[in-house]
Amino acid sequence: MEDMMEKLTYAASGVDIDEGNRAVQLMKSKVASTYTSAVVGDLGAFSGGFSLKDFKHMEEPVLLAATDGVGTKLIIAQMMDKHHSVGQDLVAMCVNDLICQGAKPLFFLDYVATGKVNAEKIANIVGGIADGCKMADCSLIGGETAEMPDMYTEDEYDLAGFAVGIADKAKILDGSRVKEGDVVIGLASSGLHSNGYSLARKLFFDHLGLGINDKINTSIRTIGDLLLVPTKIYVKTIMDILEKYDIKAIAHITGGGLLENVPRVLPDDLDVYINKGSWNMPEIYKEILALDKIEEKELYKSFNMGIGMVVVVNKEEAKTILDHINENSWDDAFIIGTVEKGSKKVILNGNI
Repeated sequence: MEDMMEKLTYAASGVDIDEGNRAVQLMKSKVASTYTSAVVGDLGAFSGGFSLKDFKHMEEPVLLAATDGVGTKLIIAQMMDKHHSVGQDLVAMCVNDLICQGAKPLFFLDYVATGKVNAEKIANIVGGIADGCKMADCSLIGGETAEMPDMYTEDEYDLAGFAVGIADKAKILDGSRVKEGDVVIGLASSGLHSNGYSLARKLFFDHLGLGINDKINTSIRTIGDLLLVPTKIYVKTIMDILEKYDIKAIAHITGGGLLENVPRVLPDDLDVYINKGSWNMPEIYKEILALDKIEEKELYKSFNMGIGMVVVVNKEEAKTILDHINENSWDDAFIIGTVEKGSKKVILNGNI
């Protein structure tokens, strides 16, 4: 009787190694396009290597690391069956954290978990990651695709990213040099970036009963398209101004918005006063504000509200730095506030 039973296989259990190998072949050239001469080894090795020979000029080089995900923005990608841009989101969430301490991103690793490997879909995601790495001037030196049929449905997946950068220890930014009278420059976001999606989905889909392909108010873009706009990668702009100017502190505006993230780089006895009307908001925020379904404080605590990165500088250099960013990068910059005596918090002033 036992001999007559069908033999078990890994594929029959839901894990298709051949499809995983096909995904690797499809993504191979994209991954290799991120390599520089510093990369040691090749795709398929048990680990990825990266040479630090180009950083001998640093007095005390320090490696900094960051890890993050894309959150429930992935639900939007899965609803729309568009997966490339969330790869850029993944890179952005990690490297934008690194540069807040003045670190130059060196390399990146990714983790993709899914219920069923679809080679084209995985290659599309990793292609987005590779494109994000090129925007961030870092190399994609490793990754893992985990097929877990009992953990996820066939169409579901989750992403995690890991970035490592380098900085001279004496130049690492920690906010300790921020002082009263300093000026706060905000770099424009492209939209929600990768935070606040649980609230946004609740608003549009549950509360208002809209669909992913519906349009809001006067927008010519669908809700799905507005929500899927990729997170900006600020590496080139930040590395440029770090090299040329005295930058006191940098804050990546992610979960918790301006209210929670700016205080992370403030000394205990200082506040930041922000003028709410001092920058141009992306379309998604104009639409959310027009709906008038969320309290203003909740908006600023949940979303970036149009500012993806905050830079604190000397008052005397603020205008020069602002003009330099606006004239020499793809990022729009605004003077959005000042540093005053206080107790490590953000005070919102003015009208939107």
